[in-house]
Amino acid sequence: MSDRYELFLTCPKGLEGLLAEEATALGLQETREHTSAIRGSADMETAYRLCLWSRLANRVLLVLKRFPMKDAEDLYHGVLDVEWQDHLESDGTIAVEFSGHGSGIDNTHFGALKVKDAIVDKLRTPDGERPSVDKINPDLRVHLRLDRGEAILSLDLSGHSLHQRGYRLQQGAAPLKENLAAAILIRAGWPRIAAEGGALADPMCGVGTFLVEAGMIAADIAPNIKRERWGFSAWLGHVPALWRKLHDEALARAEAGLAKTPSWIRGYEADPRLIQPGRNNIERAGLSDWIKVYQGEVATFEPRPDQNQKGLVICNPPYGERLGDEASLLYLYQNLGERLRQACLNWEAAVFTGAPDLGKRMGIRSHKQYSFWNGALPCKLLLIKVTPDQFVTGERRTPEQRQIERENPVEVEVVERKLNKNGNPIKPEPVVVEQARLSEGGQMFANRLQKNLKLMGKWVRREGIDCYRVYDADMPEYSLAIDLYHDWVHVQEYAAPKSIDPEKASARLFDALAAIPQALNIDKNRVVIKRRERQSGTKQYERQSAQGQFLEVSEGGVKLLVNLTDYLDTGLFLDHRPMRMRIQREASGKRFLNLFAYTATASVHAAKGGARSTTSVDLSRTYLDWARRNLSLNGFSDKNRLEQGDVMAWLQANRDEYDLIFIDPPTFSNSKRMEGIFDVQRDQVELIDLAMARLAPGGVLYFSNNFRKFVLDENLSQRYTVEDITAHTIDQDFARNGKIHRAWKIMARS
Repeated sequence: MSDRYELFLTCPKGLEGLLAEEATALGLQETREHTSAIRGSADMETAYRLCLWSRLANRVLLVLKRFPMKDAEDLYHGVLDVEWQDHLESDGTIAVEFSGHGSGIDNTHFGALKVKDAIVDKLRTPDGERPSVDKINPDLRVHLRLDRGEAILSLDLSGHSLHQRGYRLQQGAAPLKENLAAAILIRAGWPRIAAEGGALADPMCGVGTFLVEAGMIAADIAPNIKRERWGFSAWLGHVPALWRKLHDEALARAEAGLAKTPSWIRGYEADPRLIQPGRNNIERAGLSDWIKVYQGEVATFEPRPDQNQKGLVICNPPYGERLGDEASLLYLYQNLGERLRQACLNWEAAVFTGAPDLGKRMGIRSHKQYSFWNGALPCKLLLIKVTPDQFVTGERRTPEQRQIERENPVEVEVVERKLNKNGNPIKPEPVVVEQARLSEGGQMFANRLQKNLKLMGKWVRREGIDCYRVYDADMPEYSLAIDLYHDWVHVQEYAAPKSIDPEKASARLFDALAAIPQALNIDKNRVVIKRRERQSGTKQYERQSAQGQFLEVSEGGVKLLVNLTDYLDTGLFLDHRPMRMRIQREASGKRFLNLFAYTATASVHAAKGGARSTTSVDLSRTYLDWARRNLSLNGFSDKNRLEQGDVMAWLQANRDEYDLIFIDPPTFSNSKRMEGIFDVQRDQVELIDLAMARLAPGGVLYFSNNFRKFVLDENLSQRYTVEDITAHTIDQDFARNGKIHRAWKIMARS
């Protein structure tokens, strides 16, 4: 065998340039970049060194042979011609990986099979002994890459992928691979910062991947020093003495590195379930003296290095998969920006994100951006210098003003740390942080919200209302419904038409979400967002989440429970407030029937108004349990029946009389618990006739629904006295949306 070999090093997409620099520094020569790989030439010592020290590679492949290939037969014979007895015992184990296609190879499994057959046939002994396949821990891992009619046959020296360092046995929901984390740290300048004695903090550390990789860089620890099994361990070309020499050198370097004064490396994680797994990973890496992890929210993040040193803040914020995540994510990025500006002045920051648009919402500019891939997801690394001239806050400044700021940077006064009587530092008074500046669109939206809030202020205070709609698609480009529930905000985004550019729609949503807390003076953590789309069946009633968090609100002297997170609707239809108040005024001494009762809010109002009895009928046990809690909250239990059942079937079977009936049916329902399908336009006559049959002489039936295309059947007006009262059932907060519902008062003809 020759003294020099052609090597291929594979890596995640986007790391090629960094890996080329690293590999060249470790001894690789004639280095060239490919997609997700580099190649070059090296001796065996360098090949071993790359396996041991590369922080960025996935695999180190030693090329055995290149040969032209026109078909599967060429493939078989090309592999067969290799002297496999120099590489593997006849009773050894192999695994074959195949990549590429063409030249008659339709799929990788077929290609791998042909390679395996050739090796086995070459090593088969006269008595039938032959290598067997072991896909997990083979003696020899063979790789063949097919590239434009050329086969490249290699041995995998690494074995398992090099990103698997061995310390991370416990991980969170969406962990970064260790070599990607190392690449981000290198791009962020951590090797330089660590060499200068700087600190590192991760405010969203998860199970500590950034922390451990940073610790290994700072302590000069080879990333794969603890790996026991390699791809070359059972290879017949392996040179154990050479490997032991390199490994011993790495052990000596690690021992010397760990003997130094530890770098100040700290992680903070909001999820208490990840704290111990993170600490376990750090301990397995042998870095417990260097790295500490604490539980803490981003909103309170403040690094406090022991020597007041500056350094690097690095993090990989989560990215949402559901629309409801967008609000919390936006506010997470805003909180991160605020903490950087307040607690990390003159630090450097690196934010790795799959949602770079959110990075723009931090209120601080990045001076450099790098593209990476996290698996199949394109990501950006935002590098930030945390200095006042990079802040995007307050009033807009002209380019001339910004130039003056750059030429005359603000000098930060170094204040001597004050100590208490025990000698511990006194925590300074919190600094008021200027909020990130809104975009022009965001500011316009904020102005409209504040205007609406001011216009409704007197009405809200006079009526004693603490939950109402403050905005309802007033501006077409911001198609949202925004409801205030005391000190919470419930936001519903109406899905944009397909004609609207999704990126523009997303940017407008972020503009609006950024504006809401500022305009309404509401804590960011009390904003909930959902998307309202055209619904079918019972979809609007399906569970969205499972937080189980109920909020108590008041209306017309009654207390009601709402849930802002778990369902598309909250348990309280705000537009029906005038109808509920009407029922309360008219209910005294009457028998009240509430059909399609939902959470029975109308029944609570009737009970409050002095109803002799209330009966609430709904098909959902969940909502009837909710109704029971609403009634109990107000001290109502006796004489308030809750009936589970299909309304139509229930009415057909019922023989009681009622003085006051309220019906607010769904547009459409196909629940499994009911017979057939309910369609309000089709079934309205039967429904109203059945209900009117239960109405006592002189009684009143209120019928309402929110189907925009609904037309009340004209035959009903011939049999009953029907009055359209819609205008009297729309409050000030829904005045712009007169079609939110329709309502009628129906009585028997005298």
